[in-house]
Amino acid sequence: MNEMTTIARTTTLKDWETDQEVRWCPGCGDYAILKAVQRTLPDIGAVPENTVFISGIGCSSRFPYYVESYGFHTIHGRAPAFATGLKLANPDLDVWIITGDGDGLSIGGNHTMHVIRRNLDCQIMLFNNEIYGLTKGQYSPTSRVGTNSPSTPFGSIDRPAQPCAFALGAGARFVARGFDVSKELPNVLKAAHAHKGAAFIEIFQNCIVYNKDVFEDFAAPKGAEDRQLWLKHGEPMLFAKGAKGIALDHAALTLKVVDVVDGDWQAAGVIVHDVTNRSVAHMLVEMRFGEFPMALGVLYDDPRPTFEADVWRQNEAAAAGKTADLQGLLKKGQTWTVKEGGPDL
Repeated sequence: MNEMTTIARTTTLKDWETDQEVRWCPGCGDYAILKAVQRTLPDIGAVPENTVFISGIGCSSRFPYYVESYGFHTIHGRAPAFATGLKLANPDLDVWIITGDGDGLSIGGNHTMHVIRRNLDCQIMLFNNEIYGLTKGQYSPTSRVGTNSPSTPFGSIDRPAQPCAFALGAGARFVARGFDVSKELPNVLKAAHAHKGAAFIEIFQNCIVYNKDVFEDFAAPKGAEDRQLWLKHGEPMLFAKGAKGIALDHAALTLKVVDVVDGDWQAAGVIVHDVTNRSVAHMLVEMRFGEFPMALGVLYDDPRPTFEADVWRQNEAAAAGKTADLQGLLKKGQTWTVKEGGPDL
């Protein structure tokens, strides 16, 4: 029988929309993220029959219902485990993990850590709204100190987890940030998809009901150029329409904000962004908003061999020179007879 020939084809946004009613609260940032993904998939050449969205539990985890592809709505925090099994069985599948700050950093923190350190080839989209939305507004691992919620009526005293710092600490080779309504989000998603390995993207997402406008301090359109630092590889770290930049404080080995006079960013010591510089990526993640702008875009991108590729290579090496198994021989059309003492060919 002749082998099947795969015919390349293009898709549009409509090809990725399902007939399911989208059931998020009106005004939820998840709507904008969904559209950003549906716009991105045609641009990266994805096809529904080779694409899988896997989620855990939470508002974000309804995502697979709304993308016309294969999907798994799994159990709390365990989407990375399902994704790992899927990629090991079929490494050619394009796998997207959808999780939230509660699902991925609380009960699922252990699973998120291991899928990152193993470097499974997948895109991990963590929707961060700094609250538990699905279970009615309790504080989450990323909630700010002082957050009032049903579970913290006097204000949270926990120090919040930083998703990108967590990812870098777990050994991530790709870390990026965006926010729900940003026009740059599709470009961040494209960069994540182009990375071979575990690509971690933190997406700030507005919970209109339980944590409304918590990111307006940097995400509001008015004055955004003064509060957002969009990073691009090979370009200087400039913001405020080029009037300010990020430089290295050599004495303290930290970053600092500097003024740029007459566009001369070199004289001001502004750093040129290098996505392969892990040390600077850590510094960018740790920048305190207010004193610094919010670092957005691709913070770190330095690929290495993927988990599933190494597993397959190991299995092939272990099987080299071994006698073929029964099923393998039968597939070749050979027959077996069973005799006392074992089968003979």
